[in-house]
Amino acid sequence: MISADDYVLQLIQDQGIVSPATVQETYSAIQGEGLTEGVDTAVLNRLVEKGALTWDQATAALAREFDMEVVDMATVQPSPETLEFLGKELAERTHVLPLQLRGNELEIAVADPLDTETIDELARLLKVTVTVKLATPEALNEAIARHYGAAQDGQSSVYEAIFGDGANADLRVDLPTGSEAGVKEEDAPIIRYVNLLITEAIKRRASDIHLEPLEKRFRVRYRIDGVLQEVENPPKRLQASIISRLKLMAEVSLAEKRIPQDGRIQVKAGDKEIDLRVSVLPTVYGESIVMRILDKEGIRLGLPELGFFSDDQANFQQLVTMADGIFLVTGPTGSGKSTTLYAALNYINKPDRKIITVEDPVEYQMLGINQVQVRREVGMTFAAALRSMLRQAPNIIMIGEIRDLETAEIAVNASLTGHMVFSTLHTNDAPSAVTRLVDIGVKPFLVSASLRGALAQRLVRRICPNCAQPYTPTPKELTSIGMSETESANANFMKGGGCPKCNNVGYKGRRGIFEMFVVTDELEAMIYGGATLVELRRKCRELGMRSMREDGIRKVAAGITTIEEVLNATVSIAE
Repeated sequence: MISADDYVLQLIQDQGIVSPATVQETYSAIQGEGLTEGVDTAVLNRLVEKGALTWDQATAALAREFDMEVVDMATVQPSPETLEFLGKELAERTHVLPLQLRGNELEIAVADPLDTETIDELARLLKVTVTVKLATPEALNEAIARHYGAAQDGQSSVYEAIFGDGANADLRVDLPTGSEAGVKEEDAPIIRYVNLLITEAIKRRASDIHLEPLEKRFRVRYRIDGVLQEVENPPKRLQASIISRLKLMAEVSLAEKRIPQDGRIQVKAGDKEIDLRVSVLPTVYGESIVMRILDKEGIRLGLPELGFFSDDQANFQQLVTMADGIFLVTGPTGSGKSTTLYAALNYINKPDRKIITVEDPVEYQMLGINQVQVRREVGMTFAAALRSMLRQAPNIIMIGEIRDLETAEIAVNASLTGHMVFSTLHTNDAPSAVTRLVDIGVKPFLVSASLRGALAQRLVRRICPNCAQPYTPTPKELTSIGMSETESANANFMKGGGCPKCNNVGYKGRRGIFEMFVVTDELEAMIYGGATLVELRRKCRELGMRSMREDGIRKVAAGITTIEEVLNATVSIAE
């Protein structure tokens, strides 16, 4: 494959800027010096040194060839938001300067228009359309250093804040006392970096932090509103020190690098108590660390904050306040099942009710509720914990997940003896909760007698209220969700334009979309008779159950989320 510098050398000869004889003479001189790699680059540099060529001429030749504009780097003034959008580490690593951010379009300056791989990667990573202008290598280097060299009015990168002249004093994580004992002076920047990395994640509402060793770099990403976003990466040479620091904080073995390890970090960010569940996994290029952020206060949601419309909320309240039976929340990992159950427990947590939960692990500590941690290594399984819990005379029991027949049978028996039982299952929709229990081994007549209802859910990103603006979907988009133009006439379609408050993605926060399955007398008889999932779903639809997609479409029409989010989170259900 032809190199970029070889391409430039051909261009300057074809356009008559430098004669072929001069180029060949320089080639011969370079090769005579014994250089075998990077010869094209060396020839270009030598031509510039001799005065036979200037970088302005080389850039102009490329601009003419690709019909591109050459930008004067001395006059460009990117806004702080534009600079922050790309970030210093990414700008330096890709040799790119962002010039202007307009909605979903990012204009950048590059020195090498042939590096389409980098340009395409930026577009994919930042989820923007990229337009390109040219600049000379020297001018581009100077501009990147000039615009990113300062702290950008206090908005410096995490790495710069730590390893530069000082850290941002407004961002602070307090770690457990004693963890700093014996810290060497050269280790202090690593400690500050890790602290600030965690604080920044909390500040940006990240649910988890991913530190991933790759072949040539150490990638750091935050998951925000369910989507991974890459942030500035620390140098690869600091990988081992950062990983060791996190393993020390998580109280796992520093010496063990061959097997996975799990730990926990407790921090205080401002007035908030934050738990971090830490997973360490050996990979080809080093240990990968994922830290899940558990905000003990953030779980205290009311039912409206979950995303219910008034009719679904009324059904939900009726189900969770029943005296006995089983209520299940279903969905894949990361669909917000635990959050919904905690919100339900908050709603029904009254002084006259005794509530006990059994969880693996106990993620959030709740006032007034007895919470039990599963510990399989000492025989404290879900089933064993449930048996003991029933002797504590609770009114309400919450089981983190029904995974096996033993747990399911105890839960069913508890529901039939006057207890209200909440739990989760991994199923794709709400009626599948019935067939899942039967598949586990619960008899259909027991399912029909105990199950009160099931709620299937997914999470969709909420349009940022700060930059939301009216939006008119295309006919193709309306067709994709089964909505006619007549039906869409009264809808309030919105889309986020992107702003600093949402990190220019147009979304901030998430809301649930739901499928509410309420067991009526008719459905109870069908479950008792061993009805199939298809028959159950058909009857539910006849009784008025909305699918998750239909609930999502209602939220699109209300301006809460977008068509794209609903299509990504749900599947179409045939009538």
